[in-house]
Amino acid sequence: MGESYDIVVIGTGVAAAPIARACRAAGWRVAVVDDRPFGGTCALRGCTPKKVLAHAAAVLDAATRLRGKGLADAGERIDWPALVAFKRGFTESVPAETERSFADQGIDGFHGPARFVGPRSLRVAGDRVLEARRIVVAGGAAPAKLPIEGGEHLAASDDFLELEALPRRIVFVGGGYIAFEFAHIAARAGARVTVLHRGERPLEGFDPDLVQLLVERTRAIGVDLRVGHEVTRVERNAQGFVLHARGPDGDEGFEADLAVHSAGRVPQLDALDLVAGGVERDGKRPKLNDYLQSVSNEAVYFAGDAGGRGLPLTPVAAADAEAVIANLLRGNAAKPDYTGTPSVVFTTPPLAGVGRLEHQARAEGLRFRVNHRRTADWFTARHAGEPCSGYKILIEEETERILGAHLVGPHADEVVNLFALAIRFGLSAQDLKRAILAFPTASHDIQSML
Repeated sequence: MGESYDIVVIGTGVAAAPIARACRAAGWRVAVVDDRPFGGTCALRGCTPKKVLAHAAAVLDAATRLRGKGLADAGERIDWPALVAFKRGFTESVPAETERSFADQGIDGFHGPARFVGPRSLRVAGDRVLEARRIVVAGGAAPAKLPIEGGEHLAASDDFLELEALPRRIVFVGGGYIAFEFAHIAARAGARVTVLHRGERPLEGFDPDLVQLLVERTRAIGVDLRVGHEVTRVERNAQGFVLHARGPDGDEGFEADLAVHSAGRVPQLDALDLVAGGVERDGKRPKLNDYLQSVSNEAVYFAGDAGGRGLPLTPVAAADAEAVIANLLRGNAAKPDYTGTPSVVFTTPPLAGVGRLEHQARAEGLRFRVNHRRTADWFTARHAGEPCSGYKILIEEETERILGAHLVGPHADEVVNLFALAIRFGLSAQDLKRAILAFPTASHDIQSML
């Protein structure tokens, strides 16, 4: 018989930490387990450090765009080692502070992998076995395994964020948001960047017309973006790496000093031995009911990227945590509501979207109008010297509901939140038009979009 807890939470990030703390506040005996430094992906290996690097690249880009428009060339450049050191000022203290916070609240912390040895039992930290009335899996996601010979040579996004020096040649495998965000940073920092994407269109979860604008902008800053290029082999040599890809014109080789896996992430479940825990899977995801509870083991709940129910976003993980807390403490009644969840690619400029894409709305048979145009001539873009700017808004004919809002350009990452509020709380296009908004701001532009 192992040590006994009311609940064991696997993970210490955005989904896991609130669950552990809420259960402890309710008087439960709580343990957390993490095989990585405490704090989770967002704080240590994702949102926060990425945004620090992206902001520096955006500032440099803004100055570049305004040269000859009031700014003189002062020889601006990114000092990569200094930038990474600055970034660590946001991340280095997180593990110790998180661990201390858990201890102060009476939550026991265990380092190392967790593995089911029974429906309510986990082996952790070597040979210690923890028994629990409830187990929550909130350990995040991991890079998807790719069927590529030599795939072990690909660095993870975590590795990119910790680079002490920026390699001269970087190749990203996959054309998702990780590739675009890091490509925009690296190219502006002086690297020669290539993105190899297997499909015909990158950023498949975003509006294709606006993606095309961002693709043009991405190529304009020097990124060699190749679509229809499937990487088949990665080989290492004395000079670095060679990535072999099958493209429209046959096989090609791409040399790199660093090759990065940016082809998606999946729930981090393989090491858990879910079979031993009596937890059924549906491919790469666990089988869950509407309350984020395993359909085959009522003791186990999932939250955040580990559950794979919503988009792999920090706000979704927080929403999952809120629902799981309610279900653990008061019985199954809360279902996570992802209505109006915005998603952003933090490139320069950012690309953002919320609600339905145009093809989704048509597939549902909805009747709607599409407001769509490029807006490089609008003040918001023009005064910043940004040529990549546009929007597409889907408005239901009968109700004036906002069905979807898709933006690219300066401040798109902030403006999309107003559309997210409208979608979540049922505000109509007319409601947004009647609002009095500060001028001149990017948010004020929404009234012209409607």
